[in-house]
Amino acid sequence: MIALLQKLPSVDDSFCLEAASSIEHEYIDGQIYAKTGASDSHVTIVGNLITLLRPHIRGTGNRRYMFDMKAWVESGNCVFYPDVMVTCDPRDQETSMFKRFPKLAVEVLSKSSEAYDRGDNFLAYQELESLQEYVVINTRYQRLRILRRDDSGRRIFSSTQQKMRFLT
Repeated sequence: MIALLQKLPSVDDSFCLEAASSIEHEYIDGQIYAKTGASDSHVTIVGNLITLLRPHIRGTGNRRYMFDMKAWVESGNCVFYPDVMVTCDPRDQETSMFKRFPKLAVEVLSKSSEAYDRGDNFLAYQELESLQEYVVINTRYQRLRILRRDDSGRRIFSSTQQKMRFLT
């Protein structure tokens, strides 16, 4: 995300804008932000993650998405494009343009999105009852941070700093 473009009164207005635009936008409580392109390493990491997820969800009815699928956080009045998202909820099959019940959201940090992905984005995703894991990948420092929700609903934060094979 890079630039504030304009204000729109509702999420529905943002969906109409998206349908008529060739540029992807994120909607955050009435404000529209243009998405920027991704670097080679960013795209490679996302592709590798999608490939690694495939055998784990094959035959389960769960769906994996990358880049172009929106996540709608109704309680936070936000619409995002997570780098990787997995949904297991059958209600998400009812909509083809966005998902409302992701179980996993992954963001690969870039210089332009790092503060946002660690701040407002991070807080908004926590509003989703369905979300079990929010993963942030920092490519500069080879660091992976995970916020998990345990069986009792508590959030558990973990971090690792080691060579991660999927980064290249």
